[in-house]
Amino acid sequence: MQAGTPPAPPPGTMDWKTLQALLSGVNKYSTAFGRIWLSVVFVFRVLVYVVAAERVWGDEQKDFDCNTKQPGCTNVCYDNFFPISNIRLWALQLIFVTCPSLLVILHVAYREERERRHRQKHGDQCAKLYANAGKKHGGLWWTYLFSLIFKLVIEFLFLYVLHTLWHGFGMPRLVQCAHVAPCPNVVDCYIARPTEKKIFTYFMVGASAVCIVLTICEICYLIFHRVLRDMNKNKSPKSRSLPSSTSRASTCRCHHKLVEAGELGSDSGDDKRHASAPTMTPI
Repeated sequence: MQAGTPPAPPPGTMDWKTLQALLSGVNKYSTAFGRIWLSVVFVFRVLVYVVAAERVWGDEQKDFDCNTKQPGCTNVCYDNFFPISNIRLWALQLIFVTCPSLLVILHVAYREERERRHRQKHGDQCAKLYANAGKKHGGLWWTYLFSLIFKLVIEFLFLYVLHTLWHGFGMPRLVQCAHVAPCPNVVDCYIARPTEKKIFTYFMVGASAVCIVLTICEICYLIFHRVLRDMNKNKSPKSRSLPSSTSRASTCRCHHKLVEAGELGSDSGDDKRHASAPTMTPI
């Protein structure tokens, strides 16, 4: 290893530089509510999950004791009460909640690649397809709104599953396993450190509730901002003569740029004007 090269992180540890790059990439195209939402997710959910939650729930099956020596009864009772582990359910929730943000990044990357190909085909003097590829107009606005709705549905779905599987968000000390083969009669089983597990469950549910409130506020803000912008556009007399989206290539502007550069004659006909640059559909 060369001098001055930072050592590679050991296996099983989180790469904080990669996480920071992901945060900055998502924050670049988010609203103020979206930035707060990301901070809550990665600080109060991902960080707590990695640092503390895995250790708290690491002994749930090993220390799940039942007052029977019947072979297989303890495993069957554990599976009956914990059809899926809380820690794995939270991991799935974090994955599904953070994935929709990647849709926005992919859409912006698609716009940037489309702009690059347009400039490569028609030259740098032609009008741009997008004044700002990351601005939430046209299809990108709908992609952003869909990602918020998808995150909201996922949050409610996982809270419902968590509440249904364990009949609430609490954690009982005693679990009775009845009429489950091969257990004889009614078997009493005891959960390890139920109070600590209950506190972490409430904490994760509270963080999820805060994210739900922030997502609802962001949806309302996004829709309100869109309605206000459309109202201002309808009030302005000049905006009626402009294209409906700023991401559409202007044939006339592109033609005039080429005329000023001397690439086209000033007496070009209508056919040359239309052929100088194609009309693009805003996406």
